[in-house]
Amino acid sequence: MLCGLAYLILTPSGHVVSSHGVDHARLKDNVTLNTNTRFRSFFRKPPRLPPRLTPDEMRASNESTHQLDIDASKWMGRQQQVREAFIHAWSGYKSYAMGFDELMPLSKRGIDGLGGLGATVVDALDTAMIMGIEDIVKEAGSWVETHLAERISQKGQVNLFETTIRLLGGLLSAYHLSGGASVAPTSVGPKPSVYLNTATMLADRLLSAFTSSPTAIPYSDVVLRDNSAHPAPDGLSSTAEVSTLQLEFNYLSDVSGDQKYSLEAMKVLEHMKTLPKVEGLVPIYISPQTGEFSGENIRLGSRGDSYYEYLVKVWLQQGANRNSNLTYLYNMYEEAMKGVRHLLVRKSVPNGLLFVGELPYGASGSFSPKMDHLVCFLPGTLALGATKGMTKSKAMKENFLSFEDLENLRLAEDLAKTCVETYFVTKTGLAPEISYFHVEDYFEEGYDGGNKSSKYLNDIVIKPADRHNLLRPETVESLFVLYRITEDPKYREWGWQIFEAFEKYTKVDAGGYTSLDDVTSLPPQRRDKMETFFLGETLKYLYLLFGESNLVPLDKFVFNTEAHPIPISTVKRH
Repeated sequence: MLCGLAYLILTPSGHVVSSHGVDHARLKDNVTLNTNTRFRSFFRKPPRLPPRLTPDEMRASNESTHQLDIDASKWMGRQQQVREAFIHAWSGYKSYAMGFDELMPLSKRGIDGLGGLGATVVDALDTAMIMGIEDIVKEAGSWVETHLAERISQKGQVNLFETTIRLLGGLLSAYHLSGGASVAPTSVGPKPSVYLNTATMLADRLLSAFTSSPTAIPYSDVVLRDNSAHPAPDGLSSTAEVSTLQLEFNYLSDVSGDQKYSLEAMKVLEHMKTLPKVEGLVPIYISPQTGEFSGENIRLGSRGDSYYEYLVKVWLQQGANRNSNLTYLYNMYEEAMKGVRHLLVRKSVPNGLLFVGELPYGASGSFSPKMDHLVCFLPGTLALGATKGMTKSKAMKENFLSFEDLENLRLAEDLAKTCVETYFVTKTGLAPEISYFHVEDYFEEGYDGGNKSSKYLNDIVIKPADRHNLLRPETVESLFVLYRITEDPKYREWGWQIFEAFEKYTKVDAGGYTSLDDVTSLPPQRRDKMETFFLGETLKYLYLLFGESNLVPLDKFVFNTEAHPIPISTVKRH
């Protein structure tokens, strides 16, 4: 018997595939190691038992586990409330505006402000997929399959940028999330090829903005039915708009196999690399006729914002190819962030909120303490650029963060605090479209947010023309990214407070949510408009903020500027 036992111990295993489908031949090194150690392990002393916990230690451990369970349950419940808000928003759109670009929830009708391509349907589609709302995925997917191709062939003028980030980005994300090129696509809604074919059809028409221009800078507008393009009335394109197309066109080239989309889009950034800048910062207008920047206005708000966002995101999305000939993008991003810290960041009076201002007349002109809500994308982008989607703790442990990364991460957290305070300083708890900050040489009496209990009442100035709220996503976007990266629960709590304010003041009983005219007064006057990005971005980021970190992970996806997740490339190009 002993001889037989020794034989069993010493004889190597054969090639086995387990019932779970694991091919043990692929674990060959482990098998060899186990075979060589079997005989020794037969005579090994029994392991020492771990020391017993004291009753107090056992109680503390049990309480800690119980608290984790309570927290998980709390955030699961809050995530479910965001899901219900999305269903309510969609129900209003479906009832009164299906097929229109946007819903006017108070007057219960639809409007076409984005070219008439059913923008809300496409913007909302991947949010429904992420939330697992099959009925809405079917409804939106069926509308795309039935109507969108015909509209693309018949509609008139559309904006290149808006159509790319909302429609093309939404279709490409839906393609991936519905299974992409997988042999076993999801069973809900159309086949993935429907989304890809429609995206390709749309992109082929949008390409005319690039091919019609005499320079690498595309025209701003496309006429879909004519397959033609032309510049804006003043002849200029927005810097942000021409440089916020590359994620979408690059990914379309990846999945279609046709490089023409990527080649045209990347010419823009390659050209911008050669243009003069102010410490990495650029004016907000550029001419497609000359290929040169126009004017000196430098800001990270409207017309400037996503230029900086896409420098790092286009580089990140390349994944296995980041260190090829695209490192110039990350270098441009790093230089620009140094410029932001040096030229645009100031502290408010009296309580020292860090904010990002503007240089309306260039670096030699006066500084303006004005900050659009749009600038609140920056904390998330800074954090993403610092850790490349890793958690801060993992990046620190692996000694991954440079001094520059740590500086940017610190700035990200400080700016996120400022963005949140622009919400909490108002009577409604919702942010205005634009805030000004009290500095040594600027202050205007009587223009506070109205919340007398806010510590920052005298730091933030809200002018009458800037008091509206459009249900924008930028702050909750940054809270989502910062929570994923720092794992600090305060970002979730802040996000929940913002969501509660949206629920309290913008929800329309008949269906949908509405923009507000004045966040500093109660009750706030309602504006009768539900922007597509409320479903495409704001509610998506809140849902992900309250969910688990393995749902659309930041090291596997890059979100386009309309919150459509694009998978990071894993294929090495030669």
